[in-house]
Amino acid sequence: MENAAATPLVQEKTGTSKRPKRRRSIQVTNVALGILLPVATVVIWEIAAGMGKLNPILLPAPSKIVEEFVSLTSSGELIRHLGISAWRALLGFLLGGGLGLAAGIWVGFSYKTERLLDPLLQMLRTLPHLAIAPLFILWFGFGETSKVLLIAKGTFFPLYVNTFLGIRSVDGKLFEVGRVLQFSKWHMISKLVVPAAMPNILLGVRLSVGVAWLVLVVAEMMGSSSGVGFLINDARSFSLTSVVFVGIIVFAVVGKLTDSLVKLLERRLLRWQDSYKGDGKL
Repeated sequence: MENAAATPLVQEKTGTSKRPKRRRSIQVTNVALGILLPVATVVIWEIAAGMGKLNPILLPAPSKIVEEFVSLTSSGELIRHLGISAWRALLGFLLGGGLGLAAGIWVGFSYKTERLLDPLLQMLRTLPHLAIAPLFILWFGFGETSKVLLIAKGTFFPLYVNTFLGIRSVDGKLFEVGRVLQFSKWHMISKLVVPAAMPNILLGVRLSVGVAWLVLVVAEMMGSSSGVGFLINDARSFSLTSVVFVGIIVFAVVGKLTDSLVKLLERRLLRWQDSYKGDGKL
């Protein structure tokens, strides 16, 4: 009887101990799969360049791009331009994202405000950045103001739309609970509605961060004397393709890192969420 009773406990402990190992193996497999295609592409690219199959002006070898990256980094030029670009992206995101969050909450709570503002905002949302960049330069000059405002314009709408949708998808029973508890408008927003809409809001943050880097390239290439976008545009003028690739890769890596930071924040803030995470079988 004792052995029969102990067997389920042993099995349960064994199964529990195997779960972290299985999870780690899945994570390692996912990482390996994620780097397999990029590594294979770089290897084939390097071999083709070494065999003379590629035009070095149009498509330099990865080793040449690495050499250019090391040179720009050791001279401090790349770090200086990246710091300027990151500061512009941060300012534009804080301005545009903050206004988008506030507008999304305001319009989400008020049907009259939605009828008044949403049609105009949706029309402005469809304007291409390249189309309005010359206007911003004309109005605000070639200084930092035009670049930050152009980035703010791009980052405003993802947060606005997702915040609005998040609030409108909140369960109506939460509002009834707030009324029963006699919550003020501020407590209704901060204690009930915003936490319930947080998944949509964080999605808007991720999209806004990505858009900030995209619009930054447009802003710096249209009229700038500093930043990674300027570095790319200046290298293009002199056919320095390896420098162009360095700038593109820097934008890709920094964009991925900022997206990963937002995803980490998302996991921490949404621990309470009980949703399907995928089983790793596909």
